[in-house]
Order: sequence, then C-alpha cells, then structure tokens
Amino acid sequence: MLIVMKQDATQADIDRVNEVIAELGFQSHPMPGAARVAIGITGNKGAVDRAHFENLSGVADAIRVTKPYKLISRTLSPDKSIIKVGDATIGGDELTMIAGPCAVETPEQVFEVAEVVSKSGARFFRGGAYKPRTSPYAFQGRGEDGLKLLAEVRDQFGLNIVTEAMDERGVDLVEKYGDCIQIGARNMQNFSLLKYVGKTRKPVLLKRGMSATLDEFLLAAEYIMAEGNHDVILCERGIRTFGNHARNTLDLSVIPAVQKMTHLPIIVDPSHATGKNYLVNPMAKASVAAGADGLMIEVHPCPEDALCDGAQALLPEQYIELTAQLRLMRELTIPVRETASI
Repeated sequence: MLIVMKQDATQADIDRVNEVIAELGFQSHPMPGAARVAIGITGNKGAVDRAHFENLSGVADAIRVTKPYKLISRTLSPDKSIIKVGDATIGGDELTMIAGPCAVETPEQVFEVAEVVSKSGARFFRGGAYKPRTSPYAFQGRGEDGLKLLAEVRDQFGLNIVTEAMDERGVDLVEKYGDCIQIGARNMQNFSLLKYVGKTRKPVLLKRGMSATLDEFLLAAEYIMAEGNHDVILCERGIRTFGNHARNTLDLSVIPAVQKMTHLPIIVDPSHATGKNYLVNPMAKASVAAGADGLMIEVHPCPEDALCDGAQALLPEQYIELTAQLRLMRELTIPVRETASI
C-alpha cells in the first residue's frame, strides 16, 4: 500500500502515519517528493485495510499497489530520484561519468588514470579492488590494499569512489573506504547480499544480471530498498544472447522502460557490455541518445598490459575525446527526455 500525504501535511502527520504502520507490524518507507511525501508499506502478507489511514490528519489517499515491486515504482514517487553520492549526484540533468580502470593494479596506474578522469570534468572514479572472475586462476583484485588506493584517489583528486563488493565483509570495507557500493551482475540475485547492503547507508549501484529480465532486475532493487536504503542506481551492462560479435548484447530498450516504470536513475556500462574497445564509443553515444542518466567507462594507460579486461578499455586520449562528444549530445537530448516524461 502507498500512503500519499497532502501538500500541507506536517511532520507530526507523517510521524503518526509511520506509528500506525509500525503498530500494524509493517515497515514504513517515507519518500519525500517535490510537492508531497509518499509513504510505502512493506512486510504485509495481504491487503492492508485503507481504513487505518484514510481518516488520519494529513493523509490525501491510501492506494493499493498491485505490482510486485512497490518502493521503486513511479506510483510511490512520480518524481525522478536524484541520488547523492559523496559530494555529487546521479540522476539530474547533468550526464554522470564514472570512469577508471577495470581493476586497481598499481599506484602509478591508478593515479595516472585518476588525473585524466579529473581533468575530464567527471565526478566519479571506478576501480575494482575485488574482481569476480570466471577462472579461479585469474587476477582477483588487490582487496583492502586496493580500496586504500581508491581512498587516496578521492583525497588527492576529489573524485567520488564507486567500487564493487562481493560479500558482506567486502560491503563493510567498501562502506569504509568508498562512496558507492557496486553490486555486480553475478550478484544481482544474491538476495542475502542485497538485504545486507540494504541495511547500509551508502548509495548502491546495482548491475543487471547477465540473463535477468527487467522484472527480475527491478525486484533486485526492491530487495535493497525494502531494507531501508533508498539510494539505488541501476546499471545496464548487457545480457547474454546468441550474438558473438560482442561479449554481451547491450539492451538499450531497457533505458526508457526503466524510466517509465521506476523513479530510479539508470546508467549504462558499454565497456562490459561490448568487451571491445572499438564498440565502446558508439554504444556510449547510443546510450545517451536513449536517455541514460550516465555512463561507466573503463580507461587504462596500457590496455595491452592490463590484468583484467584490457580489450575493452579506452586509452586516456580516447576517453577525453568521447566525454566531450557525450556532453554535447546530452545538451541536445535533455529537451527530448523532458518531453518524453510528461
């Protein structure tokens, strides 16, 4: 159920609704909007009697939600969410650029790329300290030492850190050193991990699973939000199909579908989606044209020597040229995106 408050509802009115929800044995999820507050209810096994709320002061309406996901839906929050990550935001009119190497390798490599990312005007730096690999013998990441290097990048260049956690211990460490916890494609349906990260207060970047439908993707985000963490960013990174011309097939149609169904921002990772350097540029541009809120791009000074996914990394000069082109495209697409959302 969704409780929609009146525009002039007071904080005392909102608190009373939360108290009633708690008395019924359910969880409340207040979601402030531009004009009014909506309060989602979770934990109920069946329909909730609207009579509990209809006569409370400040309540405009009590709406039954029939979809399997409640907190992420446009019904709960018709206004698009803008997620604060460190000292920057994701989901506004400005195109979000999250860039950096696939994996943290050496201080020299990390700081060289960070300088390029900072000069490009990006506010976010990506780099894997923990790397889930198909082969147990492949490079698995630098662990906590890698996270410490990423924290140095934030201190030296003012970039907000986005990095992956693979288990509960990793979540605790990323919460300590980073600014945004990434849940990778392989863990999208690791429900115990989703619940755990939902109890943190760091923003979460959730990547779509390699074979996940849109509903499965959105329900994974619901798992996180149901635990109280409403700062979720979705990331499309390609899905498995019969195509063999790229690592995965980038599903651009999911961008407008997500924006119609949910208030959460969605970014695209064309690097992991394609797996090939020459495909990153056109797929990044296609993502912006489709209305993506941002991009996650891999950059490496020597891709041929990379310990992880060098084939998909852009050289620094390629990345700088691409970001300039993408920002010009964004200026052209913002009016289109605003019109489409009306």
